[in-house]
Amino acid sequence: MGKRFSRTSPVAHTLAGSLLAGASLTALAQDQTMPAEALDWQPWGEQEAASQLCRGRYVMPGYRLPADANPEALTLEASAVDYAADGEALLRGNVVLRRGNEEVEAERVFLPADRQQVDAEGNVAIRDGLALVRGEQAMLRLNEDRATLGNSHYVLYEQHLRGQARQLEQTGESEYRLQDASFTTCDPGENSWQLVSSDIRLNQAEGFGTARHARLHVKDVPVFYWPWLRFPIDDRRHTGLLSPSIGFSSDRVDYAQPFYWNIAPNQDATITPRWMTDHGLLLNGEYRYLLDESSGIFEGGYLNSDNGGSGGVENRFAGDDRWYVDARHAGRVNERSNYRLRYGAASDGRYFDDFGGEFGSNDRTSMERLAQVDYRGQRWQLDARAQGFQRLEDPLSDSDKPFYRLPSVSASANWQFDNGLYTQWRSNATYFWRDVDERRVPEREAATGTRLHLTPAVGGRFERPWGYLEPRTELWNTAYALDYGERATQRSDTPSRSVVVTSIDSGLVFERELALGGRDYRQTFEPRLNYAYVPRTDQSELPDFDSSERPFSWDQLWSARRFSGADRVGDINRLSYGMQSRLLEDASGRDRLSLGVGQSVYFDDRRIDSEGNADTLPDRPEDNPNVNPESRYQATRDRSPLVSRLDWQINDRWSSGAEWLYDDHRDRTERSSVDVRYRHPEGHVVNLGYRWEIEGFDPGVLPGDDGFRDYSREEWDLSLAWKASPSIDLIGRYLHDQTNDRPLEQLAGVQWNNCCYGLQVVWREWVDDDDTARIDDDFNDRGLFLRFVFRGLGGVGQDADSYFEQTIPGYRPTAL
Repeated sequence: MGKRFSRTSPVAHTLAGSLLAGASLTALAQDQTMPAEALDWQPWGEQEAASQLCRGRYVMPGYRLPADANPEALTLEASAVDYAADGEALLRGNVVLRRGNEEVEAERVFLPADRQQVDAEGNVAIRDGLALVRGEQAMLRLNEDRATLGNSHYVLYEQHLRGQARQLEQTGESEYRLQDASFTTCDPGENSWQLVSSDIRLNQAEGFGTARHARLHVKDVPVFYWPWLRFPIDDRRHTGLLSPSIGFSSDRVDYAQPFYWNIAPNQDATITPRWMTDHGLLLNGEYRYLLDESSGIFEGGYLNSDNGGSGGVENRFAGDDRWYVDARHAGRVNERSNYRLRYGAASDGRYFDDFGGEFGSNDRTSMERLAQVDYRGQRWQLDARAQGFQRLEDPLSDSDKPFYRLPSVSASANWQFDNGLYTQWRSNATYFWRDVDERRVPEREAATGTRLHLTPAVGGRFERPWGYLEPRTELWNTAYALDYGERATQRSDTPSRSVVVTSIDSGLVFERELALGGRDYRQTFEPRLNYAYVPRTDQSELPDFDSSERPFSWDQLWSARRFSGADRVGDINRLSYGMQSRLLEDASGRDRLSLGVGQSVYFDDRRIDSEGNADTLPDRPEDNPNVNPESRYQATRDRSPLVSRLDWQINDRWSSGAEWLYDDHRDRTERSSVDVRYRHPEGHVVNLGYRWEIEGFDPGVLPGDDGFRDYSREEWDLSLAWKASPSIDLIGRYLHDQTNDRPLEQLAGVQWNNCCYGLQVVWREWVDDDDTARIDDDFNDRGLFLRFVFRGLGGVGQDADSYFEQTIPGYRPTAL
């Protein structure tokens, strides 16, 4: 046991506590020669190793000296101590010094008489619970923010980071300099990558570092050089280059280099030049800001003279300037009122198909323009907005252009009474406008003008544990003031409509206890009846601003509304009947099984369609090829398809869902879907789906519309993500168009991770439908997408993670 001494002095931060505590250096090291155990490396045990990305972790050993009650006290232990006459001391042999959480080990330590400096040499090790620093010699000024270590190695425990430097120097409060330094996050003995620099400076107070003559080494081979590099050492944002993105496909290379500008604590911008070999240079930008009561984002892109034009064989945008802009702002007026502003526009309908989205995908269908303010009171809710959309399709016909609402004002309120009765008020006034040639669109779509829509309602919800009854009556009052411009028409410019919508919904609930497979359940049997009546009201004089007929579904069994929007009220006189049975697991209350079956019986034909004429039925498809081929039959059938649906949680890993619409009159399936899902606790995911839909199933889609398919749709969809090990994810998807015997999407990929770096390689081939469901203008596109991530330094390549989450339901990618 060495001799132990205790001294108290007004010491500033020692090196380890100031140097690396709180730094999340992107990482630092040259060739590692120090044994792993000297870096406080602890390999995982045999059982732990199977579930870890790294082979081990850095763990600080216990303190060799106990903590002193006075955190400023300097406690010493050494095998021998030599004192000089003036009070100087030389500690020799296994020397340990501790003050607070900081502990220093060395073979020899010299303390001057004033005890304001420590000079240590020989296997110096400094630990503070967050970091380890080792070196051959060290000088620590105890009353200043000054320190120097030579030939140092260091470790950040939490960040799994190690590095070394020829000289490590503290130059001021929270400011450090490392000369001939390097860093990496790879396990000891494995330098798959490292960043090497002749001069690294760290400013912990500001949260960033700079490096001169920085080189990225992969397996000791330099692959990239920066004359000067600025990087973050914590979570704060800093101006500088971000990781580039590189994409490859069969006929092009796509490289983007983002630059981040930290304008102010509440403002930033990202500027991204992007070079595509088949298009040219595209400049993208994004600006964000956050104010006390509001926030916003402005983004856009510009390409001067497209070299290649759009996909497919037309290349119709070759030579054109292509661009988009999207500005959003949202804020708060007061505690009950908020507002939103947005303006979006693109040069053409295929801009985002060619340049937008990630990983070759695009989910933008329109660009919104909006100015909105709302109010949410205890009873009344108000909304005022001016709103429009640019529909992203090319080519885009006048009929497909959406109407602008300039403006639209809504007011609604609810009154609920103790006896179960309620009343509601819904109202809206909107001016509809769009920039089209009114002579080239259907007559019902040619008008612009104002619509006033009032829908008061009265009803009651009478509930008991064994069931409920809900009668409801709603009055639709709609009036217009229209302008047909240059379109010659006999239609009224001030049409109106009043119609009463009546429904009665009712249901019973029966329960019983049930034991299956050694488990206790509650089984319910829930029969339901719903009657709806809407009188046939002529609406042929009314325009068509926002209505479309809804396809039949389980929800439509219980709804009196056949149309969306307010321009059409579908006539209906029907009784829906059905039942639902659920199997509830008593222990958790979770639905294990839910099965529903229902059908509607019609007492009258449904004459109202998009034309609104109450006196005629839809044309037969053999007489008029421009009508939906199912419209006549759907309007005259005396009963709906038989609708059944199933949700089954088979066990903790397997589940299934199904929907089946069967026409028992014509003995054929109108629509069906089946999904089987597998979820493993370790992250394995498998999805298998089947979908069938007859031609013309959606009555709101007509021949000539982009969404119309002139064939019955049948598709298979298989997707999976398999975690072969903690380091390896296998990803795949195959979507097959059974009707046309072609693959719509094929995807295969692998993602490999360890604690040092990550790699993602994905191949994808897909059908670009050119914004229409018809197949004669379809073409295939394909790409190979790569992404490399050096942990602690950043990534290079196109990130496909969010696309995987969308296309493989249930999959959560391991973060690269």
